[in-house]
Amino acid sequence: MRGRGALVLSLAAAMLAAGLGAAGGQSRESAKPGAHAAETAADFPSRPITIIVTFPPGGGTDLLARKLGAALQQDLGQPVVVENRPGASGNIGAREVAQAAPDGYTLLMVNSSYAINPGVFRDLPFSPRHDLKAVVNVAFVPSVVAAAAHSPYRNLSDALASAGRDGKPAAYASCGNGTPQHLAGEMLRIASERPLQHVPYRGCGPALTDVLSGQVDMGIVTASSAAPFLAAGRLRALAVTSPRRSELMPDVPTVAEQGYPGYSLDQWHGLLAPAGTPAPVVGRLNAAVAAIMKRPETQDALRQLGYSPTASTPEAFQRLIDADIDRFAALTARMGLRAD
Repeated sequence: MRGRGALVLSLAAAMLAAGLGAAGGQSRESAKPGAHAAETAADFPSRPITIIVTFPPGGGTDLLARKLGAALQQDLGQPVVVENRPGASGNIGAREVAQAAPDGYTLLMVNSSYAINPGVFRDLPFSPRHDLKAVVNVAFVPSVVAAAAHSPYRNLSDALASAGRDGKPAAYASCGNGTPQHLAGEMLRIASERPLQHVPYRGCGPALTDVLSGQVDMGIVTASSAAPFLAAGRLRALAVTSPRRSELMPDVPTVAEQGYPGYSLDQWHGLLAPAGTPAPVVGRLNAAVAAIMKRPETQDALRQLGYSPTASTPEAFQRLIDADIDRFAALTARMGLRAD
């Protein structure tokens, strides 16, 4: 996804240099559920772990998975293989993990799109509520409402005031149909009661290209994808969609602060495991990831990319997922958004 700047590329290069992708050709053991039930949490892990990412290489979710994979490999003493399974809005990779042995050796790295899909796809090949279970939420990243630096928009009010002028809606680019950024735009349209026209792109990078060139009035993209352009002075942030200001851009007010109280959409990222994975194994994974996320070097690297690192309990992450499935289902129904 996504056309990032030198900071992202340097981080990706460092991860690759650590040898994360070298084991990508290894085959994964396809044990039947229960085949390794005798293994205790104290013994775990005794063989390679695979993390399936539901998006292509180079995007934010992939970078997070590879950073975690590198640290887990070092801390747990076993290879951690990151494999990309993009397609069908993440449903291909999610189905693969849902059908894997529930032993902790096959994990899924997802973002908030996982909670959007149940409201968009009528016939998912798995149950997000029942076939996968939360392990740990590792980070939040807000979306940014942004315009080109040469745009006349100085703040969110300017952008919204232009909507409907001369009978034309204001166009906003997003990272794609059904993405958190698309939903953030629809939430803004509903809250502001202004005519906003959605222009979907295949990723935040392409969306930013047209925002920077002035082809689209404004864009709603992840903070991590916008970061290098904001730093270079080519992009102007008008608002962040999170409930609190971003540490990356503390001077940029939230949408809620600019007249829309209650507005909030933070994109989360985290790890899931097949349902039935023993609680002690989930606990072992959660503790290992939590230790990594608390390290200053991990937090500094993620904050420079616009992420807010966290390390939730499995129970808290599951509650967040379930609440967002309900929230996004209501929103996509109101939007009439269906993919099949």
